[in-house]
Amino acid sequence: MMTEARQPGLREVLLVGAAVLVAVLAAAGLTALLPADLQGVVFHTPLLIGVLVVGTGVVLWRILRRPGP
Repeated sequence: MMTEARQPGLREVLLVGAAVLVAVLAAAGLTALLPADLQGVVFHTPLLIGVLVVGTGVVLWRILRRPGP
């Protein structure tokens, strides 16, 4: 017997979008408060690539470790 998967509605999509927007604005604000030397590290090194690789790894690990039905 197949069960119907719950699909996110407009409200959920807008809430996630708003949360992402707030997180990005907060990160930009915190970066602006850093001293110039640390801002250079953020803007002129592959720091973002490392964050994305680690974040992707965490998400994939959680998906693989999720208990089955």
